[in-house]
Amino acid sequence: MLYSIISWLVQTIGQLGYPGIAFLMFLESSFFPFPSEVVIPPAGYLAARGEMDLAMVILMGILGSLLGALFNYWLSLKFGRPFFERYGRYLWISKRSLDRAERFFDEHGHITTFVGRLLPGIRQYISLPAGVARMNLFLFCLFTGLGAGIWVVILALVGYWVGNNQEVISAYLHRIGIVIVAFSFLIVLLYLKVRVYGRRKGS
Repeated sequence: MLYSIISWLVQTIGQLGYPGIAFLMFLESSFFPFPSEVVIPPAGYLAARGEMDLAMVILMGILGSLLGALFNYWLSLKFGRPFFERYGRYLWISKRSLDRAERFFDEHGHITTFVGRLLPGIRQYISLPAGVARMNLFLFCLFTGLGAGIWVVILALVGYWVGNNQEVISAYLHRIGIVIVAFSFLIVLLYLKVRVYGRRKGS
């Protein structure tokens, strides 16, 4: 079953080309449950065969991820806060909590978005609280692009080097996922250390 799905994706990406990569990554980055692990590695495999350009695969993957994140951001910006302001009391979410979330993203939204884009199970949904909190759009796009870019590059290179063997790809990505989680943890610790040092220096 999985082999059939991967074969279909390779054929589909080959037929749709770069717009197909961007579209599938748009789905992956929005609220549709479509994993990037089955989109970019096959495109990297096609690049290794000379049927695609690796740089364009990465560029289209990042573009699709950013567009999907912006879609989620827009949805939560337009409907999220009004919904919680109206019905939040039934969910124990007060206007004060929303204001706190907005202040948090004003101060820490960049690192939250960057790290969130690296973590499995979170990357698709980090745009939602950013939109509700009305995070600065430029910073949102910048750090979404950076976080998504790292993940897309990893996926593309794994597909380029490993090929179309999904079992081997899954094994590689499992190990890489552990490294990324550890890297994200270190980034957060470094950020907190710099913030604390900055406050002590300013006081």
